[in-house]
Amino acid sequence: MSRGFSCIGLDNPKTPANVGSAMRAAGCYDARFVAMTGRRIPPGRTDTMKQYRHRPLLRVDDLEEVIPFDCVPVAVELVDGAESLVEYKHPASAFYIFGAEDSTLGERVLSWCRDVVAIPTSGCMNLAATVNVVMYDRMMKRLKGGV
Repeated sequence: MSRGFSCIGLDNPKTPANVGSAMRAAGCYDARFVAMTGRRIPPGRTDTMKQYRHRPLLRVDDLEEVIPFDCVPVAVELVDGAESLVEYKHPASAFYIFGAEDSTLGERVLSWCRDVVAIPTSGCMNLAATVNVVMYDRMMKRLKGGV
């Protein structure tokens, strides 16, 4: 088994369903925790698999403050200069940061992320779908020895 771990950061998510789906993805792809900023989502659990029983859902003011030691912050954002997820080599330990559908991570988050990746699509995906695609890509590349 390869070393490392992953965590998920949600920047001001828009809907409870997206948070619940991100929690479900955390369970499916073995992320250690999910952290979220913002106050648009009321406190509570929205994931149908009840992943909150197995991994923490943290509400924080700043995602940068909860990056685990020696973990690479990776912004997932459709911006010029972002590396395609197709070619991306995931770090052994990564903290993936995802933005809400109605905003961008912007320089506020991109400035402290070592890597910025984008999923090559003809349009933007919703938050939950993006989390699932990135975490699936990580899992498959790790199984093939690419991480």
